[in-house]
Amino acid sequence: MSFSADVKEELADCIGKSRHCQIAQLAGLFAFCGHVRSREGKSFFIIKSESFPVIKAAEQLIETAFGKAAVSFAGEDCSSKGKVYIVQCDKADESIRILKALKFIDETVNYNSNTVLVNNMVIQKNCCKRAFIRGAFLAAGSISDPEKFYHFEIVCQTKDKARQMIEILNCFSLGAKMVERKSHYVVYLKEGDKIVDALNIMEAYVSLMKLENIRILKEMRNNVNRQVNCETANINKTVSAAVKQREDIEYIINNIGLEALPEQLREIAVLRLENSDASLKELGKLLTSPVGKSGVNHRLRKISTLADELRMKKEDYFND
Repeated sequence: MSFSADVKEELADCIGKSRHCQIAQLAGLFAFCGHVRSREGKSFFIIKSESFPVIKAAEQLIETAFGKAAVSFAGEDCSSKGKVYIVQCDKADESIRILKALKFIDETVNYNSNTVLVNNMVIQKNCCKRAFIRGAFLAAGSISDPEKFYHFEIVCQTKDKARQMIEILNCFSLGAKMVERKSHYVVYLKEGDKIVDALNIMEAYVSLMKLENIRILKEMRNNVNRQVNCETANINKTVSAAVKQREDIEYIINNIGLEALPEQLREIAVLRLENSDASLKELGKLLTSPVGKSGVNHRLRKISTLADELRMKKEDYFND
């Protein structure tokens, strides 16, 4: 299974202990994949999803919060997209009782359309907000494979839904944002640490640990790659400098000879020619009177300056 499917499997078994949290979680499910079906002038509660964990969670929530008799039918159907799972109430009075508790209908039995995501009465407490997010993610959320990239999203049918979903997520400082995708509005998180926080909020602790382990391994690999790249760059820099130093020394030999150099410069020039791959520090240790890295660099710079002056004189001579 995918990482996202694993998260949903875990969340399907995560049912709030308090009835108000159970109602908030069921409200999250219903807001994103619930319907009110009218038949013979009566309203009936139904939740339909292609994801079995959604139905599993819905059944457990209804039975826990409203009693086993509330769920009068559960089954599956087929559509052009594949298998669709259904849980519903065939009894109108039970449907009304559930919908009233979720605040999707009022006392006059008027259905609250999807323009408003959820009544704020249902999510007054932080624990209820957590439960609602859990239900919403189960119904319409997904997380990318963290081995590839970090992306958490909840797909909303309307902009009003998306805005309220952002407001609820950002109660926990998640920094959720929205983007329009075709005919839907997607609320998303992109940062790995924020997705970890979201999993913690939803109480998906097993998935959270899996994600953290992946993040640690990725960070270790990135650190190793950065270190290797840095060392490679330093090696290339050292090699390029050594090649330039040899060229300068050979130019001096071919034009005025090493004998024209002061003893200190002559000694370091000979050592550079004999030790092409040696670092400045290593060259310093090979000198008759050892010096540090900066001392070696100073002498080689003098040689480079002399070589450049010789080149300039030769160029000026031919130009004249």
